Amino acid sequence: MTGSPGGDARDRLDDDTRLECRICWYVYDPAEGDPQEQIEPGTPFLKLPEHWRCPQCDSAPDVFIPMDD
Repeated sequence: MTGSPGGDARDRLDDDTRLECRICWYVYDPAEGDPQEQIEPGTPFLKLPEHWRCPQCDSAPDVFIPMDD
């Protein structure tokens, strides 16, 4: 992964933290995973494979920011 989501926020991510793409507003929810890329439900954002990109706009993971629930 290049960079870190939301700058230094990467250090504060919990396994269940939802993140939102700053480009297209797609939300990665670890509880749902990413069926399109065959990412199993329960996969934390920081455990996504290196090749993972936003399924909606193809942005890199470093444009994702943690959501305040």
